[in-house]
Amino acid sequence: MAARMQKATENELTERVVCIKRVSKVVKGGKRFKFSVLVVAGDGNGQVGVGMGKAREIPEAVRKGIEKAKKSMVPLKKVGNTVAHPIIGRFGAAEVLLKPAAPGTGVIAGAVVRAIMELGGVKDVLTKVIGRTSNPINVAYATFEALRAMRTPEETLRLRGKDRKPVQAE
Repeated sequence: MAARMQKATENELTERVVCIKRVSKVVKGGKRFKFSVLVVAGDGNGQVGVGMGKAREIPEAVRKGIEKAKKSMVPLKKVGNTVAHPIIGRFGAAEVLLKPAAPGTGVIAGAVVRAIMELGGVKDVLTKVIGRTSNPINVAYATFEALRAMRTPEETLRLRGKDRKPVQAE
């Protein structure tokens, strides 16, 4: 596992390599190694993407991962500096719980979820990997699915066909 950050010139995107795996294939002449790299890209202001790159060399795998992460970018639904509501994202055997947190709490998360939240611009969030696996790739995609399924309160009201009314204290 490596944590590497790199600044890109276009749209001020930041990329972070979350996980590097070496995969070997045994052939007649010996072993052939390939690398699988998980990359998270985000602008720190509500846009985040996850991508995987595979190649015979690490730099090429990172480049491919960054390209895929940029293509898969989605807007992050935030309320202030935290997520809009509690949600569970599922991918494979991984389940990730994301909960809103009070201001000043910070990002309480493991390495993979932390990278996604920080590059997405979330400052306060509580997270927990509750699935049957802690595979970084499945955890990243489960987090990404949770972010994709999240809705802001305004979207929920619009879908229900209701107006937002101010609450009056009695």
